[in-house]
Amino acid sequence: MIYLDNNATTRPSTEARDAMLSAMDELWHNPSSIYRAGQAAKRAVELGRASIARLINGQPKEIVFCGCGTCSIHTAMAGVIATHKHITKPNIISTHIEHPAVRAMAQQVHDRFDIETRWLKTNPGGRIDPSSLADQIDENTILVSAQWANNETGVIHPIAELGKICRDKGVTFHVDGVQWVGKMPTNVRSGDLESIGLAHDEDEGQYIDMLSFSAHKFHGPKGIGALWIRRGTPFAPSSPGAQELGRRGGTENVPGILGMAAAAEGAIAFLEDGSKMQEMREHRDRFERRVLELVPEAVVNAPPDPDQRVWNTSNIGFPGLESELLLLMLSERGVCASAGSACSSGSLEPSPVLLAMGVEPRVAHGSLRFSICRDTDPGCLEEAAQTVAACVHQLSGNLPV
Repeated sequence: MIYLDNNATTRPSTEARDAMLSAMDELWHNPSSIYRAGQAAKRAVELGRASIARLINGQPKEIVFCGCGTCSIHTAMAGVIATHKHITKPNIISTHIEHPAVRAMAQQVHDRFDIETRWLKTNPGGRIDPSSLADQIDENTILVSAQWANNETGVIHPIAELGKICRDKGVTFHVDGVQWVGKMPTNVRSGDLESIGLAHDEDEGQYIDMLSFSAHKFHGPKGIGALWIRRGTPFAPSSPGAQELGRRGGTENVPGILGMAAAAEGAIAFLEDGSKMQEMREHRDRFERRVLELVPEAVVNAPPDPDQRVWNTSNIGFPGLESELLLLMLSERGVCASAGSACSSGSLEPSPVLLAMGVEPRVAHGSLRFSICRDTDPGCLEEAAQTVAACVHQLSGNLPV
């Protein structure tokens, strides 16, 4: 099998699996217990928290463990909304190209609490237009939520510009970093630059108030994510309890946390060498060029500037085809890809993200997302490109004129 699916490509590293097995064998005790074995589990959790904080250059006590990326996003949004009950007509601001976790939460708070959602504009290619944010914010705005990198196209958004506007206006800025953290250098600048975090000059993160990320996007286990909350950010727990400094109740997932921590250490090592990211970007671009050579009518759904995409993601449209049928054919031939978000798989509708980007419906209907990871064998990408082309041509030949 050739895995070019965003979730499948980032299978847990050997270090993450070993850490989880060790936790289940030796640290299975409740870390909230006061007896010696429970405190040993607690110490391991806190060491893991420090590793995960190092990945984003944050403070360990600012990390809140969650069930996954979606759980982190919901915890962040609900936690901010709950602190603004005194506002008569509150509003939040987001975009139509967000992950379903954000869009669904925005819809839910509108239906339940009559909280308005205002939508930012995107430029051709699907990048958020920061010039539209300042005009949207008013005295009733309580939250701005935007993704760092799009989950379907890999488009990188201008987080620094958006964050600066939010800070000037005194509005909490939440960032969905699920597709960014662990793949790209991240620096929220709340940690000690001399002893914690990656040595790089990226400064976008300093304008973020809350950052969501998930272990399985950087070779950790599924079912564990984290929410970073900058000290002083308004927040009220939606799941109250004594754990996580009172910010999210529930017994800690010790194996998941230690697996995430081991994966974070691996991601730090990968990100310290910028040439590795560039190498993987070249492999991704070579795959796209090969597909376009074999299927000239195909379209890469991306912004004009190649630097405005994360290195691991490619979204290619095949006009006139149905993505679900194409995915099934690819799967039967050993290539695993995806259409849109994995959280909305099974839908026969075109991706709302691509439609919001301005992609024509006939292209959006036939668009697939291909993802690589730092362990992808470049040799398999040529085989994958040829398999994609063969399936496209076969499906096209069976369509009625």
